[in-house]
Order: sequence, then C-alpha cells, then structure tokens
Amino acid sequence: MFNGLIRDIGKIESYKNSVLTVKSSTVKPKIGDSIAINGACLTAIKNNSDFFSVQLSPESEELLAIENFQSGSMVHLEPAMAMGDRFEGHVVQGHIDGIGKIEKIENFGNSYNFFISLPKDILKFVVPKGSIAVDGVSLTINDISNSIMRLTVINHTLSNTIFGEYTKGRRVNIETDLFARYISHILSNRSNISSWDYVDKIMATY
Repeated sequence: MFNGLIRDIGKIESYKNSVLTVKSSTVKPKIGDSIAINGACLTAIKNNSDFFSVQLSPESEELLAIENFQSGSMVHLEPAMAMGDRFEGHVVQGHIDGIGKIEKIENFGNSYNFFISLPKDILKFVVPKGSIAVDGVSLTINDISNSIMRLTVINHTLSNTIFGEYTKGRRVNIETDLFARYISHILSNRSNISSWDYVDKIMATY
C-alpha cells in the first residue's frame, strides 16, 4: 500500500524485454520489495548501489503509459508503506485503472490547473473533492465536467514532482479512489444485499 506522496524522482536507465531499470539516489528497494513507479506497483527483481530493476507483466505494459519509460526520462518513486509509517495522502494501491490525457494547463501564479480527460469506464469513481492518484501523486479533484477533471497543483508539488515537466497531450497513469471502487462494486450487486449487517461484513474485509 502507498499514500501518493513521492519520495524521490528516479531516472530511467533502460527499458528492455519488459525489465525497467531506474537510478535513484534515495530509494533503494530490496529484491522482492514493492515500489510504485509513476503510480504502478511493481516488484524489485535486481538492485545495486545506484540502480534497481523491476519487471512488467504483459498486462502492466498494456495498462500503463509506458511511453513515459524511455531511457533518460524521469519518474515518480514511492516505496511501499511500512507498518507504523505516518499516513498523509490517501490510500493508494498502485493498481492503475486507466490512462488520462492532459488537455490543458493554466498558470495561476502560485498554482496551476491541470485539465485531464479520463476514460469513460472510470468516471463513476471520480467525484468533486474526492481523491485521485495521477502518476502516483495524491491529488484532490476540484471538479469534473463531462469526461474532464480539473486539478490544482501548487508550486511546492511542481517543484517536488515531475508535474513541472508535463505538457498538453501527455498521457498519465490514473488510479481512482479505493473506497469509491469498493462502494460501486457493492452497489452493483445490491440485489444480493439483504441487510446493513451484510454490508458491514463486506466492508470489514477491505
């Protein structure tokens, strides 16, 4: 599990045969550790003092905006949370729901508005003032109109993530709010809900 707070900006060393190798000055995952790269939860399979490698499954390669994994590109890194870590962002699993596209960026001096179009099949999980992870960064949705959501990114976030490099047309990994997905799943099977006690039992499993 993650919380959407970026711990380091990594640099892609290579991406060959489904193996992604990243250079990081501070994030040093052990073999077998989970690491979120641009929001996607992946497993470290190799490491040394300067680099670590993860392997992408065919499903991951299909779901992710892998064009952003070119050699020399910068990526967001977040190690998995450890027991007892402070919880600051929102619950992020590292399971990408879809790919968004930056349609417009507006400069407001001390912040920027990002307008990102979303796939129609995930819009039901996206609500104004709700949480969303964009390339692994925990953000709050200002509003949504049709299939485009508006996010406000402050200068601190721009300085500590790669959002400052983003331009119109870039595709980004999107993970919707965990609880919105669970609630939607429960309501889609509401014919099987016999009582609120049943709902409580289902929620207790998450």
